[in-house]
Amino acid sequence: MDLMQSVIMGIIQGVTEFLPVSSSGHLAIFKIMFHVDTSTGLLFDVLLHIGTLIAVFIVYYKDIFQMIAAVIGIIADSIKNIGTFFHNIGRRKKQPFIRVIHNGYRKFVLLVIVSTIPTGIIGYVAGDLVEAASEILLIPGICLLVTGTLLIISDRVPDGGKGPKTVTYANSFVIGICQGIATLPGLSRSGTTITACLLSGFDRKFAVKYSFIMSVPAILGAAVLELKDFKPAQLVPGELKNYIIGMIVSAVVGYVCIKTMLVIVRKKKFTYFALYCYAIGAISIFGYLTA
Repeated sequence: MDLMQSVIMGIIQGVTEFLPVSSSGHLAIFKIMFHVDTSTGLLFDVLLHIGTLIAVFIVYYKDIFQMIAAVIGIIADSIKNIGTFFHNIGRRKKQPFIRVIHNGYRKFVLLVIVSTIPTGIIGYVAGDLVEAASEILLIPGICLLVTGTLLIISDRVPDGGKGPKTVTYANSFVIGICQGIATLPGLSRSGTTITACLLSGFDRKFAVKYSFIMSVPAILGAAVLELKDFKPAQLVPGELKNYIIGMIVSAVVGYVCIKTMLVIVRKKKFTYFALYCYAIGAISIFGYLTA
């Protein structure tokens, strides 16, 4: 993979990971139509996703640090409650247990964990199916049409008011299922999960934040699963530099696109992206039928 391909794919990843047009679908179409050698691209795909994770961390660093502190607090209070449980055995005067989930960030952490469970299960079970689908131009095309329809729906959903304290665990579980299904090439992860959030009554700004922050464990988990099959001998000498440049490009472009998404969702401008998805989906289907 040469430098120009790395830069182009970094731009595609950064733009399409956060704008609701499907990064996996565009990367699959690009690789198929331009005959990009994917035999050694496993590490590159992982680095592209790490680039987009860097963008998420930069935009939401305050929330992520608060959530890390919340995780530490949850573990500490849970250990204290376990100690209290054993202390109370056989005693008449019982010590009270600490309320573990007592603020928005601790609830936020649990919501993301609940969403990650079905995403992880679906991603693991359907991994081979997703990989096979990425090699057939027809699948990303059809899924892009589905993405376009979801985006039109999201613009027409009434504004909700749910935040971390009022979102239910059932809401987060369903959204996690949607994120798992969105691993199919052509289904936009951000578009699918933001639409699911809005249909669940989320506040629009929180829907974007939840969608992007919940992507962190999902992308990290996918990266770990992909790297287990990577062999250093597969890496062509000199390509690592191109891979790293692609990662940096995806991080920079991703940062800009996250900021853009906050405006798009608030102003209900998804319809423009829906039309784009319909166009690219139709082109890829046509390309498959005429190949």
